[in-house]
Amino acid sequence: MQTNSQFESGCLGDILTALTTMETDMNNLAKTRSRITSILIIFLGLLTGCQTTEISSIPMTADGNPDFGGIWQALGSAHYNIEPHAADFPPLPMLGAAGAVPAGLGVVVGETIPYRTAARAQQKANKENWLALDPVAKCYMPGIPRANYMPFPFQIIQSSEHIVMAYEFASASRLVYMNRPDFEAPVFSWMGHGRGRFEGNSLVIDVTDQVPDTWLDHAGNHHTDALQVTERYTHMGPNVLMYEAILIDPNVYTKPWTIRLPLYRRIDENMQLLEFKCVEFAEELMYGHLSKDEEAP
Repeated sequence: MQTNSQFESGCLGDILTALTTMETDMNNLAKTRSRITSILIIFLGLLTGCQTTEISSIPMTADGNPDFGGIWQALGSAHYNIEPHAADFPPLPMLGAAGAVPAGLGVVVGETIPYRTAARAQQKANKENWLALDPVAKCYMPGIPRANYMPFPFQIIQSSEHIVMAYEFASASRLVYMNRPDFEAPVFSWMGHGRGRFEGNSLVIDVTDQVPDTWLDHAGNHHTDALQVTERYTHMGPNVLMYEAILIDPNVYTKPWTIRLPLYRRIDENMQLLEFKCVEFAEELMYGHLSKDEEAP
């Protein structure tokens, strides 16, 4: 719960002081009308100044567009399940509490994904055996939007013609074309085909042509190759982005639906993406049944 001390400095503190003064003057009939008018003018000036400060805190590029460059990361448990969920047992009992699934409020606007009946049944089947079936467990690239709320940082590198997004997980990356709105994808890919534009202080990316193999989380939420994703990154200040993604796939969902979550700038000293080349971590899971130990009669 916020306390009054949090509002006693900066623009909000100045506005609070102005309002207090104005209230005193309004209650004091001995004060002149001009005094009250001057207080109102000061209040409006402070409010305008706060709005200007908020806008000016958004980093801008030399060509006048909002600058999204930096290293970002989501918090929370959306990578386990983007829908609201209770804490759950780990996929392997030997992992104990360290491998248990934490509870989460979800990031789906409206809480529930509008699946078709058969698609919901498929999601439940996926979840029952997610450790064996989830492509991320096998070190495949996570796709969009999942890559943005994995428990790994990612970096945005911005130019006037392209935006590169590099992800620590599996060294995945994607290229967003900022000046080629009619450029169609040559092939389907794990991270999709991105075409971007700016709308005010937001970066909007249309993502199409993803392979149907990617999931949206460990809970088996899924899609087909008809998936269309419209991403929106909006500055909420110098170190916070609000991330929204609208998903459309008539093969799986009955209507478009949205996820929404904040992304935080990593401001750690010497922050950088590190290597997480996970193929070697997944070899036993994928190919262990082919080892010599498994060939004994």
